[in-house]
Amino acid sequence: MSFNTFQTKLVRLGAASAAFLAPVVAFAQDAAPAAAAAAAPAMTVNKGDTTWMLVSALLVLLMIVPGLGLFYGGLVRAKNMLSVLMQVTTITALAMIIWVIYGYSLVFTNGGGLNSFVGGFSKMFLKGVDVTTMAESFTKGVAIPELVFVCFQMTFAAITPALIVGAFAERIKFSAVILFTVLWLTFIYFPIAHMVWFWGGPSAYTDPTGLIYGFGAIDFAGGTVVHINAGIAGLVGCIMVGKRIGYGKDMMAPHSMTMTLIGAGLLWVGWFGFNAGSNLESNAYAALAMINTFVATAAALLSWSLVEAMTRGKASMLGAVSGAVAGLVVITPAAGFVGPMGAIVMGLAVSPICYFFCSTVKNKFGYDDTADVFGIHGVGGIIGALLTGVFVNPALGGAGIVDYSTADFAATYAGTATQVFAQLKGVLVTLLWTGIGSAILYKIVDVVIGLRVPVEAEREGLDLASHGEAAYHS
Repeated sequence: MSFNTFQTKLVRLGAASAAFLAPVVAFAQDAAPAAAAAAAPAMTVNKGDTTWMLVSALLVLLMIVPGLGLFYGGLVRAKNMLSVLMQVTTITALAMIIWVIYGYSLVFTNGGGLNSFVGGFSKMFLKGVDVTTMAESFTKGVAIPELVFVCFQMTFAAITPALIVGAFAERIKFSAVILFTVLWLTFIYFPIAHMVWFWGGPSAYTDPTGLIYGFGAIDFAGGTVVHINAGIAGLVGCIMVGKRIGYGKDMMAPHSMTMTLIGAGLLWVGWFGFNAGSNLESNAYAALAMINTFVATAAALLSWSLVEAMTRGKASMLGAVSGAVAGLVVITPAAGFVGPMGAIVMGLAVSPICYFFCSTVKNKFGYDDTADVFGIHGVGGIIGALLTGVFVNPALGGAGIVDYSTADFAATYAGTATQVFAQLKGVLVTLLWTGIGSAILYKIVDVVIGLRVPVEAEREGLDLASHGEAAYHS
């Protein structure tokens, strides 16, 4: 690439970034100084809670590197194995740096006039976050060190864009993945995470909340924030990047189901940090999230295998691990809210629907979702979000909806229609924000540096063409 061409692309990138950042800059200039905060209540920190959250953060990292990398890597052809590993690993590192610079602040601070949609910049560069600051859990006056909370949520920000790459694996430029990740985290993930999870905590439950939290929608560990978000972005991405050369004609079977099973096993183990860790305390609700993560996954694995045996005559390992991941996805928003029997029903229900989308719907519409990111994460996340509204009902073994406006934080349930409608509103906002926003961001990346590798590089394989190395030498 000549210097003039490179300079032109930098100018175009700068213009695109300026256009997207204009609302943020305007907000930063126009926002009035926040009123002096009331004195923070005294917080109790339990070393057991802190230890569990440190471990949970590491478990989520295990999900990404090596779990997700091996899971996706085994699903692609051998010539693209390392490209997937490189994408997942680099996204993880990039997201961590972005998170501590401005991501944490945009998700977990008050955004003033834009607080319904995004936070502010008061904790940019982790300003004011140190070994003395605390993050309150779901029990009034109980907290963990804020740095632990920063680390835990950082892993969520890292895995979500990494999930997306499975949708357009084997044909996208590495540079396009990197630029898209920066833009997508900034304009999609951080706002959605803020809308779903930002609130004042038990000690300040009357404070402003994010938009979706304000609907009364509940998402225990990221069904909306992580899975619907990544699933829709993956669907838009695989359509805009286009099909792989030879898709529907050439053999494109997974090159190593052994690697995929190892990755799936690491995902399942790490998911206990993902789900049970989202309780923020080491108590009975963490145990509830843990048992639900066991049984929903088991039920979904068996359900997928049964459906496959009935429709294809044989149950496959690919189907079994697909069912396991679908079960993990569906229980994510519900993990600490539903009872074990409700979790089993959710696991049994999700696999036939995801199987239908991965086989029939994908073939009908012809989009090339390499690792079925939309069919499993997108569809499974939607089902999980809606069924959470059903099975949180105490009459069905659920924990109920905690009402923080009452003196004793009593658990109530407004009724199935009310709660499911709240869940549906949250799903619809996520679909629109992520679908439209992701399409715009893909287009920007395509204009600036291009989304797709040349035909020759795709035929050769991205391992050698993009990274100059190969996964296998025999």
